[in-house]
Amino acid sequence: MNNLNFFSDYLVATLRLAVPLGFAALGGLYSERSGVLNIALEGMLLTGAFSSAVATFYTGNPWLGVPASFIAGGLVGLLHAALCVTLRVDQLVSGLAINLVAGGLTSFLARLVFSGSSTQQLPGISAIKIPGLANIPLIGSLLFQEDILVYLLFTLVILTTYILFKTSFGLTLRAVGESPKAAEASGISVQIVRYIAVVISGCLASLGGAYLTLVQVRFFAEGMSAGKGFIAIAALIFGRWHPVGSGLACLLFGATEALQLRIQALGANIPYQFLVMLPYAIALFALVGLVGKSTPPKALGTPYFPENRDAD
Repeated sequence: MNNLNFFSDYLVATLRLAVPLGFAALGGLYSERSGVLNIALEGMLLTGAFSSAVATFYTGNPWLGVPASFIAGGLVGLLHAALCVTLRVDQLVSGLAINLVAGGLTSFLARLVFSGSSTQQLPGISAIKIPGLANIPLIGSLLFQEDILVYLLFTLVILTTYILFKTSFGLTLRAVGESPKAAEASGISVQIVRYIAVVISGCLASLGGAYLTLVQVRFFAEGMSAGKGFIAIAALIFGRWHPVGSGLACLLFGATEALQLRIQALGANIPYQFLVMLPYAIALFALVGLVGKSTPPKALGTPYFPENRDAD
């Protein structure tokens, strides 16, 4: 029974550690399927975490923190789209710049808002326990005793899969990411589609930040995204730019992080630095194993403008 409880707790920890990665990867999928490289996921996560913390801190209502993060993330996505789609800034440079600005600005503002203590305890979003189902061994606490953001992520993975492969918008999005010149010739505005996709990307990624702040730790800490945006990019590549595949990759990385935390808790005679780097090492090995096997959208990272017909 103890082994069953240990394994059940491990699965719950895996899921909860994978949720921020899942939101970020799902957001990155919309952007990159349209052809816009989104290295800014890290900054979007951090912006979502900070904005949800501020809204919750001033209102005392975490349910207002979620839409606050959603809006803030959308604005960051709009900035990334303006830089990459309209101003022709290199997409990699734009993403890295947003990450740096988000890291510095949130740290500075957090010290002002929280009076020098960014670890101000916040009211959080509690889990919803479904009577009867929550008592099922092993899967009860995993699937039927989670917060609303976990259920929202499951819904978004299914919805995104349907949108991408069963709707005209999904076909348009994929066409713009694969061949913007052909999409433009068929009457599609490549710039508008990319703007919409990158804004959606920011909105979804920021929800991962809100989850960090309002569910996992219930306070804001400087740099609390801790590289999760980059792991989400690895999950996106590992999942071959597919919602379900990317979600499963996030679970793999979540399981790795949960494992290293449990190894530390057991007091194993292993330097903790090696354990902390384990999720990143797994991400690196996963990417190395996919060299030449995972094919991105053909126009990913390539700007396209109506007057530049050779940029496809």
